[in-house]
Amino acid sequence: MANLKNVTKKTKAQAMGMHSEVLTGRTQQKFFNPDEAENFYYFGTYDVDFNKRTDLDVKNMTAAEANKELDNLMSQGYGTIVIKNPQGKHSLGVGILNKLNLIFEGSLGYFGMGSSDGPIVRINGRVGWSCAENLMAGKVVIEKNAGSCFGAAIRGGDLICKGSVGARTGIDMKGGTIIIGGDAGAFTGFMMQRGRIIILGDVGINLGDSMYDGTIFVGGEIGSYGSDAVDSELTQSDQDWLRRKLRVAEIGENFDVSKMKKIVAGKKLWNYDNLEPAEKKGAI
Repeated sequence: MANLKNVTKKTKAQAMGMHSEVLTGRTQQKFFNPDEAENFYYFGTYDVDFNKRTDLDVKNMTAAEANKELDNLMSQGYGTIVIKNPQGKHSLGVGILNKLNLIFEGSLGYFGMGSSDGPIVRINGRVGWSCAENLMAGKVVIEKNAGSCFGAAIRGGDLICKGSVGARTGIDMKGGTIIIGGDAGAFTGFMMQRGRIIILGDVGINLGDSMYDGTIFVGGEIGSYGSDAVDSELTQSDQDWLRRKLRVAEIGENFDVSKMKKIVAGKKLWNYDNLEPAEKKGAI
């Protein structure tokens, strides 16, 4: 019985972490080498040749059929693919986790190029709601206008619209850069957490409402500021970065960035639960 009691006490002590253990002969296990980042690929991606080019007419295809054939062409090594007759279909080009030059000759519907990581895309038309939602990396250029929720929750890459965009552009944005050549709608930058938005034209009401972090640059008039969005000083570093970004985006070549307004988070909402009732009312 004495032996059983000792065993029981030892087990409880171990469960509570009240025992010592000598660590001998253990070393860190190396899972990957960060210097080899260029060799990391998603499972199921393909080694493509950008000089290998083909066309894909999706006029008589559903979006699912078109996306499947797009994947099939990448599996054959095509690195430049031209999509003909997209005709405003929804959810085209979604989930591409591959290096690829992709050109759409026409307009897309809702959710075009969503959840992508890596492709360089040019859309020679308009796009509907939520274009490039959850973009991780790469570059997407829209030659005309875009609908609402443009670049929702993007995490990286460059998203460029040479025309105007709808409401809630950059909503829940977590990284990357959104560049607008024209105007933007209400609640642009709503709840953005990271990243930058550049708007060369005017922007609607409630700009940057409830933004947690990130930066918004506006070249035109601002309808109104949202909760916790405040002006900040436009530094020389900001101006240099804006010029480089616009030059790479091939937009606003002669735009005077020195006159742009810089908007950031006032950070009053960071500790909202700790504010007094009167302070909460002022914050929102």
